[in-house]
Amino acid sequence: MKDIAFVDVNDGSCSEGLQVIIPKSLQPQNLSFGSSVEVHGTLTINPNEQIEMVAEDIKVVGPCIVSEGYPFSARKVYPPDYVRQFPHLRPRTKQFGSLLRVRDAATRAIFELLHAQGFVNVHTPLLTSNDCEGAGEVFLVQPDSEVLKKEMAKDGKCPEEAYFDSKAFLTVSGQLHLEAVARGLSKVYTFGPTFRAENSRTRHHLSEFYMLEMEMAFLENLSDLSTFIEAFVKDVTSKVLEECEVDVQTLLQEASKEGEHLTLSELTQRPFVTVSYDEAVSILERHSEQLELRVRRGEDLSKVHELFLVKHCGGGPVFVVEWPRKIKPFYMKCVAGDTDKVAALDLLVPRVGELCGGSLREDDYTILQQKLESSNLDESLAWYLELRKYGNTPTGGFGLGFERYLQYILGIQNIKDTIPFPRWPHNCKL
Repeated sequence: MKDIAFVDVNDGSCSEGLQVIIPKSLQPQNLSFGSSVEVHGTLTINPNEQIEMVAEDIKVVGPCIVSEGYPFSARKVYPPDYVRQFPHLRPRTKQFGSLLRVRDAATRAIFELLHAQGFVNVHTPLLTSNDCEGAGEVFLVQPDSEVLKKEMAKDGKCPEEAYFDSKAFLTVSGQLHLEAVARGLSKVYTFGPTFRAENSRTRHHLSEFYMLEMEMAFLENLSDLSTFIEAFVKDVTSKVLEECEVDVQTLLQEASKEGEHLTLSELTQRPFVTVSYDEAVSILERHSEQLELRVRRGEDLSKVHELFLVKHCGGGPVFVVEWPRKIKPFYMKCVAGDTDKVAALDLLVPRVGELCGGSLREDDYTILQQKLESSNLDESLAWYLELRKYGNTPTGGFGLGFERYLQYILGIQNIKDTIPFPRWPHNCKL
């Protein structure tokens, strides 16, 4: 205006900025959109009953040279694929700032809820000698130092095994380590980065993401595991909505522009549905004309199948239980009376498909030994088999993809927009 200027200041603590009224005589010449500032003044209530500040002094701490390529403009909202090109700057945008605060709140809610239930947080290793899932989608780790490589080559060692005396990978799961610790501490969990070398650049995949994994001793019924998961997901979501209602609404408004219409109460109140794998396949077979990909009994479900099942079962989360043994990992326990099925579950949710997977673990020494031998894992996982010999206990657990969880509750379409610095094939910026 003629005698005063208005500045919106945001310190990252919430999605709303503080309006600052500056007399033109105090306005610095180098003040522009994107600048960092230090302001002193008096807080007042304006006629619209909003808090604002009347500046008595303003200093530009860090000017923003907009003319030299600053990618954002005032009062303009950019699509996520544009903002994603500037990972070092996107935390300044309103939407991504909201995402980061919700992510923080969800992390704290997880820790607080698990601590209250007697779980112990375990730091499982990022470097590991095993591929827990057996899919081969692992990153190999070896030193980059030329000096070390030459020294190890003199000893005649294979470059891939010279440093650790065996191949080492970035972890795909901390589950096997949690199983070891659970036999000493009963209820344990880990929450940290996980890596998959899957050559996919779709909106559903990341090369580095965060996993919440839990393991519980003396767990012998799959229904007990599904009951725990349902209550836990709802409790975390309730705490997030309670603490970050404005930020959640900011992100849901963005999701509504893309056709998503989410009801927050449904995230915490709708009962989860349970169907068996056989029932799920029968549903998909009966509606094959509505599916672009045909389901094959005895094989895994695609994301198309998962999302259809969610919609068919009412649009809320769905547990698919009792899976064919041949398509699941070696560590899963067979269903009593049916050795072709394992006591495993996948939790399917809207927009995402599989949110988490879990199972009871095979606790019979002889059966596990046979599985390891048939998979040529009996040497590398001899320690894992020993757990069944020395004071064994039945255990069960699950892993939940944290970024997928954020997609689920916030309606975010692309998983790359749920993590501060996403990594995917051919992209490792910063």
